[in-house]
This record gives sequence, structure tokens and C-alpha cells, in this order.
Amino acid sequence: MSASRTVRRIAATALAAGSVVAAAAMPAAADSDHGHGHGYGYGYGHGRHESYSNVVLGDIQYDSPGRDDWSNRSLNREWVEVTNTGRRAVDLDGWSLTDRSGNLYRFDDLRLAGRATVRVHTGFGRDTRRDVYQGSRDYIWSNYADKATLRDNHGRTVDTHSWGYRR
Repeated sequence: MSASRTVRRIAATALAAGSVVAAAAMPAAADSDHGHGHGYGYGYGHGRHESYSNVVLGDIQYDSPGRDDWSNRSLNREWVEVTNTGRRAVDLDGWSLTDRSGNLYRFDDLRLAGRATVRVHTGFGRDTRRDVYQGSRDYIWSNYADKATLRDNHGRTVDTHSWGYRR
């Protein structure tokens, strides 16, 4: 075998090995991105903890559109999205969502499919795979300054999102 042929084979092998390493690294980098830049309500800013989980907070509508008349319809226009960015389903049973004032929503018997989102509404409604309801008769998420915190079933903080002046 000629020297140039050997050099070409070594170069091809090195290129193939580099492609395999790059392809293996890409999914890990994609899974660690938590999608900053969502349209959070009126967007006063945000902060996050680095999440060990593929489940993260998504869009947040903390200022119910229209007049705040405390109707169930108005209350349900206030919501927080919880998104599974991973491929595998995650059992959210026992997970919780809280605000800075201590209002608590505990997930019950909900399995969030891979690449799926569930919207947690403030008011009353019938829970589905895509929408769940906190059952509150009052607005929960402050229009001015608040913090949404998502915790797993062991109480560990999975993700947070803050807006307003108090951080």
C-alpha cells in the first residue's frame, strides 16, 4: 500500500472519530439548554437555578389579560407552564409549584410525556394532560414582583423564574 493511501485512510479514520465525538456531545448540550427567552407574561426579567432535570418552567402569564374581575375565566388566564424538554416521560406526582407568598400547587397523578408541556391555571377546571387547575378563587401570581418555584417530589428545587423588583 502506498504512503499517500495510508495517510488518506488515517485522515478518514480521524475525521470519522471526530464526527462521532461531536454527534455524541450535541444531544447533551441540547438537553442542558433551558430555553431562556420565553415570553413570560409582561417580562420584568428572570432568574433560574441550573436544573438537574429535563423538567423546567416555561412561559408564565402572571398578569391575566383584560380586567381583573375575579371570574373563573379571568383567573384561568393566569397560568404557568411546566415543560419536559427530555425525550422520556416524567412522573410529576408529588411535585410542587409555589409563589413567593407560599401559595402551593401539588401535582397529583400526572405523567408528563417527553417534549410535552402542562399549563397550571389559577382557577377551577377539569384536569387533563395539557391543563391542570389550582382551584383558587384569587389571583396567585403578582403582576409586580414574584417568583415561581418548581420542586420535585423530594422537595429539591428544580427550576425558578423571578420577575419584578424583588429577586
